[in-house]
Amino acid sequence: MSLRPRSGEHVPPLTARVARASNPGGTTAIWVRNRLDGLWCDEDFADWYPRDGRPGLSPAQLATVCVLQFLLGLSDRQAAEAVRCRIDFKYAMAMELDDPGFHHSVLGSFVWISRSLVRVCR
Repeated sequence: MSLRPRSGEHVPPLTARVARASNPGGTTAIWVRNRLDGLWCDEDFADWYPRDGRPGLSPAQLATVCVLQFLLGLSDRQAAEAVRCRIDFKYAMAMELDDPGFHHSVLGSFVWISRSLVRVCR
């Protein structure tokens, strides 16, 4: 897998409009996006990926869903389903409303890799 940074990390306008209209009081996912926006981007993870190969998923989006997963106490399967089905998760991850998300097994791999790298960097 290689990293192909997303061209823009802004929430698509339709996603933002629908998320705000359907959740006027906000949700944890909306709060996370509004408070942590810009904390990390795909380029922050560039050293984790080889330069060639099939494009991988956005590591910034995976980091965001891992934060939400921890805050909401979700399993990998529940978190992946939330990405696929919940408008507020799509908002938090700056996804189009019709984005299908990803398979739940990706989260386990991403968390394992990130924990391993943190240990190596210490």
